Amino acid sequence: MSDQPVALYRLGDQGPAVRSIRALLMATGDLARPANAATDLYDEQVVRAVRAFQQRRGLIVDGVLGPHTHIALDGAHWKLGDRMLSHTPGHMLQGDDVAELQERLLSLGFSPDRVDGIFGTNTEQAVRRFQGAVGLAVDGSVGPGTLRAFADLTRSVSGGSPHTLREQELVRRSGHRLLGRIVVLDPGHGGDDKGTLAHGLTESEVTLDLARRIEGRLSAIGVTVLFTRSATTSPDDLLRATMANQAGADIMLSLHCDSADQSEASGVATFFWGLDRFGAWSAVGEHLANLIQREIVSRTGLADCRAHPRGWQLLQRTQMPTVRIEAGYLTHEQDAARLAEPHFLDTLAEAIVIALQRMYLGEDDTNATGVLRLDDLSAYNAQQQTSTA
Repeated sequence: MSDQPVALYRLGDQGPAVRSIRALLMATGDLARPANAATDLYDEQVVRAVRAFQQRRGLIVDGVLGPHTHIALDGAHWKLGDRMLSHTPGHMLQGDDVAELQERLLSLGFSPDRVDGIFGTNTEQAVRRFQGAVGLAVDGSVGPGTLRAFADLTRSVSGGSPHTLREQELVRRSGHRLLGRIVVLDPGHGGDDKGTLAHGLTESEVTLDLARRIEGRLSAIGVTVLFTRSATTSPDDLLRATMANQAGADIMLSLHCDSADQSEASGVATFFWGLDRFGAWSAVGEHLANLIQREIVSRTGLADCRAHPRGWQLLQRTQMPTVRIEAGYLTHEQDAARLAEPHFLDTLAEAIVIALQRMYLGEDDTNATGVLRLDDLSAYNAQQQTSTA
């Protein structure tokens, strides 16, 4: 990966780094080549190009080029075969060529776990299995020989995404009970990062309060709950994802409240890992996001802002299905007033816990949205425990 800017680049900035940014945007087709090829100004044209790229890649669309956007932009110009691919701990290669490699491995039955565009240990092991199966030297690197072997083979899977089928089957086989699961709760912001402050509320405090209410309900039915932060800490998204991965979590929920310059913006939205490229999509994450969305809307009456795929780092880097919940707008007077009420936070927590249980019920779930209660879950899990004892 190219050296990336460490600062934010925005409208009006100028210099060699901006010239590099413009070159990358031209390579992706988002920016037209100017008459003066030496242009090094971050002008309105660059802002529009960055926004277009961010929109296409599921990033926060603000026209500002920060580290996350630069990583995605740098990786977008690589095609499979442009460079040697291998796993380097501490400096993992990332880009569209890696995502294409992962998609090909999946289609041939050599699962790298998920398509995330990052050449990690799972992808290296999948490459090694492929190399061993076709009689190549097993070194985990993707060079000319391995690329030729890919070219000689046709897809062995058709009629659907192999990753989707595998992910859904893993959930189905894991059983119906929440008892024994590990759920990581990620209250947004924390420490000196307060998040949004509006209508007398602080986002980091609201999300931690909500997380503790979810924890109490999950713990009561035998779920192990872990937090990514305390009231005084604020790890970055990569560290939060690493914590969840190392814990072997079954599910991760990232809790936030939204904000907008327009005071009339309101409602709840959920987000899951998904990009319309190379099969980079969490089918289970999408299903859980939709379940949470419907349960919250049904039980609270918050405006339905729907579930959406996104390419955000936390969703990308977690190995388990992860859903980010934007539980109302702190900048909306009515949403904020409701988020200040303990009873409303209890209702949100119950909706989220019910949605988790419904995900594991799978085809056996015949319940209407908004009908199940926590007492039903406790009785169900106790019944399941007795039947399997």
